[in-house]
Amino acid sequence: MPEKMLNALNSMLAALLLTLLLAVPGALAQDEDVLHPEEAYRYAVADSGDAIEIDWVVEEGYYLYRNKMSYASNSDAVVFGEVVLPEGLHHEDEFFGVQQIYRDRFYVSIPYTVVGEAPATMDLVIKSQGCADIGLCYPPQTWTETVRLVRNLDRGKIQLGDVGTIGRFGSFGGANDDFLPVDEAFQPILTALDGNTVEVAIRVAAGYYLYKDKISATVDSDQVQLGKLELPAGEMKTDQYFGNMEVYHFDVFGRLPMARATPEAMDLDLEIGYQGCADDGICYPPVSKIITVSLPGATAVSALASVAAANASAAPVSEQARLAQIITGSGLGLVVATFFGLGLLLAFTPCVLPMVPILSGIIAGEGDNISPARGFSLALSYVMGMALVYTAAGVAAAAAGLQLQAMFNQPWVLVLFSSLFIVLALGMFGMFELQMPSAIQSRLATIGGNQKTGTAIGAFVMGAISSLVVTACVAPALIATLTVMAQTGDMVRGGTALFAMSMGMGAPLLLVGAAQGKLLPKAGAWMVAVKSAFGFMMLGLAIWMMSRVLPDEVTLALWGILIFMAGVYLGGLTTLTSESFGVQKLGKGFGLLAIIYGAVLLIGSLAGSDSMLRPLAAFNTGGGAIVAEQRELAFQRIKTTADLDAAVAAAARQGKSAMLDFYADWCVSCIEMEKYTFTDAGVQEALSNTVLLQADVTANDDEDQALLQRFGVFGPPTIIFFGADGVQRHGFEVVGYMKAKDFAEHVRMATGKNSTMSAQN
Repeated sequence: MPEKMLNALNSMLAALLLTLLLAVPGALAQDEDVLHPEEAYRYAVADSGDAIEIDWVVEEGYYLYRNKMSYASNSDAVVFGEVVLPEGLHHEDEFFGVQQIYRDRFYVSIPYTVVGEAPATMDLVIKSQGCADIGLCYPPQTWTETVRLVRNLDRGKIQLGDVGTIGRFGSFGGANDDFLPVDEAFQPILTALDGNTVEVAIRVAAGYYLYKDKISATVDSDQVQLGKLELPAGEMKTDQYFGNMEVYHFDVFGRLPMARATPEAMDLDLEIGYQGCADDGICYPPVSKIITVSLPGATAVSALASVAAANASAAPVSEQARLAQIITGSGLGLVVATFFGLGLLLAFTPCVLPMVPILSGIIAGEGDNISPARGFSLALSYVMGMALVYTAAGVAAAAAGLQLQAMFNQPWVLVLFSSLFIVLALGMFGMFELQMPSAIQSRLATIGGNQKTGTAIGAFVMGAISSLVVTACVAPALIATLTVMAQTGDMVRGGTALFAMSMGMGAPLLLVGAAQGKLLPKAGAWMVAVKSAFGFMMLGLAIWMMSRVLPDEVTLALWGILIFMAGVYLGGLTTLTSESFGVQKLGKGFGLLAIIYGAVLLIGSLAGSDSMLRPLAAFNTGGGAIVAEQRELAFQRIKTTADLDAAVAAAARQGKSAMLDFYADWCVSCIEMEKYTFTDAGVQEALSNTVLLQADVTANDDEDQALLQRFGVFGPPTIIFFGADGVQRHGFEVVGYMKAKDFAEHVRMATGKNSTMSAQN
C-alpha cells in the first residue's frame, strides 16, 4: 500500500476514534440527565458586617474543586482579606489528579475592610469549577452577585414594616432565585401588650422554618431590663446540620416581660435575632434586626419582681453553689463520696503537695527499721491530725463568721510555723536528736503499752500543724461547705463534707507512708543522705510559707541560697579522685549545676529580679523585663464598698462590664492567677472591654471584711463579675485557681453581649 494512502487511512481512523470519545460523555450526560451548573451548585450571599458569608449547597452526585474557587470585589473601597475555606474531601480524578473537593453543603467567609466611605452595595465576582460523578466536568463558571453592605445601613432605628435588615441576604445566584430573600421568608413584628409586656411575633413563609433556640431579644438601655422570652412549643426536626432541633413551620408568637426604671410611656429599641432555613435545603445565616416599639405607661415595681424571678431561674449556677446543693439535698453517702473525690483532686495542687516532705521527714526520722505497716500507721496519724483540725477550724470559722485563711496566714503565724520547719530540718541534718521529751514518752508508753505511741502522737500533732499549709488556698468545695454551715447552721452535714474532703486530700499520703517502708534504705550512709534530703525539703517548705509575706526579691535570694547549699552538699565543690565511684561523679555534676543556678538566683535577686525562671531578666537592657511587665493586667484598687459601687457605676456609664478580683499577698492561688492566667493573651483579649477592679484583703481589716461579707466571700481568690448594667452576674463567680484557657471562655460567657439585658430561649 502506498505511503500516502496509509497516512490518509491512519488519519481517518484517528478522527473516528476522537469522534467516538467526544460522543461518549455527551451520551452519558443525556442518559443521566446532567444538571446545568446553576442547578448543580447553588449559593446564598450575605454580609455579616465584617465578612461576606457564602452558603453553598451542592447537589448529590456533584462536587466543586477547592483550589478552583476564587472571590473578588469590583469596589476599590472594599478590600478583601484571606478567604476562609473549610477543609475539603480527598479526591483523585482523571482531570486534575489529587484534589480537595466539596460536596453537599459548606460555608465560605471572606473578611473585609472598608477604605473610606462604605458603598451601599458591592458586586461580588465568584469563580468556581466542578464535576459530576458520572465523569462530566463543567468549564470554569463565573457569577456576579450584588451584595447589600451592612455598614451602609442605619443601625439606629428600624421602624415596623421596614425591610432594611441588618445582616440580610443579597440576591441569589442561578437556581437560588427560587428562594425568598430572608426578609420575605421571616418577618418579625413587635406589639406592646401592656407597659411591661411585648409580643414578639415572626411570620414564617410557607416552605420555611425557624430554629427555636436561635430566637432572641436584647436591649441596650439602662431604663429597661428584659425577662425570659416565652415561646410556644415547636416541632422536633432532625436537621442534617444541627441534629435534633425544635423548629417552627408556622407563625410564632412569644411574650417578652420586662422591668421598667420609670413608668412613663416610652419608645424602646429591641434587637430581635433569629435564624431559619428553607425546606428545600437553603439555610440563612443568623439575622438581627432592631425594631422600635412604643410602650404605654407601666407598673415598674411589680414587673421588676417577676422579671428578677424569671432571670434568677434562668441564671447559671456556680460550681460552689451546686456543691452546696449536694450537701443539703443529697444522701450522706453521696456527700461523702463526692467530697472525698474532690479532696483527692486537691491533693495534687501546690497547696497540698508540701505535706509530702513533712510526712516523709517524720518517717525518715524513725530510723533504720521501718516497715510498710509502721509507715502506714504514721501516715494515718498524720492525716487524721490534719483532717480533724482542718475540719474543726472550718466549723468554728463558719459558726463565728471568721475568715479562715486570714486567721492562719497572719505574718506572726507564718513566722512561727516556718521556724518550726527549720527546727525539723536541723534535726534531719543530725544537729540534734528529734524526739519528744523522755518524760512525756514514758508517760505515753505507760498509758498505751507501746513504746512507739509517742511517735504516732507526734505525727498527729505535725498533721494538725500542717493543716495550716492547706489553708493557703480555697476551692469551690471548701466554699460550699463553709456556705452551708454559715447560712443553714447545719454543722453536721457541712462538717462531714469538710472531713471527707480532708481525708481525700490525705489519701495519697497514706500511700506515701506505706511505700516509705519499702523505699527507704535500711542502714548506712544512704539513710543519712535521705534524711538530709528531707531536711532541704523542710527548709524549702519554710521558704514557700514565708514567700506569702516576704518581698519577691528576698524570697528569690533565699531560694538561691538553699539551692547553692544543696549543690555544696551534693559534692559540687569536692575534689574527685580516680577511685571515686560513678555515683559520686554524678553527684558532683548535679551539685555543680545547683551551685551555678543558686548563684544566678542570688545575683538576680540583688539586681531586683523576682523570677526563678528568668532571674537575669533585670539585666536585659533590650526591654525584655518591660515587655513582661506590660503583659500584666492593670487593676484599679478597691478598698470599700463605696469605692466598688462608684467604679461599677462608672463602668456601666461607659457600657462596659466589670470584674472584681479578691486578692491577698498570702494567697498562693492568687499569685498563680496573676502569673499564669492573667498574663495570657486570650484572657486579656476576653477582658478587653471590662473594667478590672481588685480588692486587696491582705490586711483583713474592718473594711476588707465588710467587702467580703457583702458578697459572702470566704477568702481569695474569688472573682465577681458585673454586667454592663452594673448588676452582679450571679452564677459566674470564680473560686480558686483556673487555667487560662478555661478562664478566658468563662469571661466571655460572663461578659458576653447577652449577659447584661437579654432574653434567649
